[in-house]
Amino acid sequence: MAEKQEEPSSAQNGEPDNAEEGEEKKKKKLKREDLPPFEIVTGERLPAIFFKFQFRNVEYSSGRNKTFLCYVVETQGRESVTSRGYLEDEHAAAHAEMAFFNTILPKCESSVRYNVTWYVSSSPCVTCADRITETLKKNKNLRLTIMVGRLFMWEEPEMQAALKNMKAAGCKLRIMKPQDFEYVWQNFVEQEEGEEAKAFAPWEDIQENFQYYEEKLAEILH
Repeated sequence: MAEKQEEPSSAQNGEPDNAEEGEEKKKKKLKREDLPPFEIVTGERLPAIFFKFQFRNVEYSSGRNKTFLCYVVETQGRESVTSRGYLEDEHAAAHAEMAFFNTILPKCESSVRYNVTWYVSSSPCVTCADRITETLKKNKNLRLTIMVGRLFMWEEPEMQAALKNMKAAGCKLRIMKPQDFEYVWQNFVEQEEGEEAKAFAPWEDIQENFQYYEEKLAEILH
C-alpha cells in the first residue's frame, strides 16, 4: 500500500506553506468547488517540478489540490488531425475536465469521429464525472479514455456511482502504469532549454501504488 508522503514546499505546490490547514475538511468534500478560485492554465508542456509532485501516485494526496490534465485529440473526418496540450486548474469555476469541454472540444461535429485520451493527475470529482457521462451520451462519435494517477475520494458511495456511470456511458477509465507516466514525461513535460532530454526516473513504489489503485478501481467498476 502506498505510504503517506511529506508535505510539499510552497515552490513545489505553488501555494503558501500553511496550505495544509483545513486539509482534513477538504478531504471530506466530494466536490471541489469550495476551494479558492484561481484561473485555468493551458499550454503544451507543464513544468517538470509540477509533474513530479502532482502526478505522483501516492495514496494520501495532501497538498495536491490542483488537477493537471494532459490530452491527445485525434479527429477523423475529411482530414485526420491530432492535437495535444495540457490544462491545469486551481479549482476555478470550471475544473480542468470542464475546461476541456468548454474550450478544447466545445462541440463535436456529427460527421467527425473523435478519439480523446486524457492523462490526469487524479480522477474527476462527482460534478466533472457527471459532465463526462452526459457528454458521452450526447456524442456517440466521441471515444474517451482517461488515464489517472490517483483516485479522488474513491471510498465515497456517490463518487463510486459517478465512476460507474462514466463506464456505462462508454468511458474507458484506467490507472496510469509506470509506462504511462513515462509517456507523459516525454510528451508533456518541459525539458531544460539547451539540454538533452532527461530520461524519466520512476519514484519509489510507483509500481506498488499503481497496483493498489488498479485493485480499488476494479472493485468499484466490477
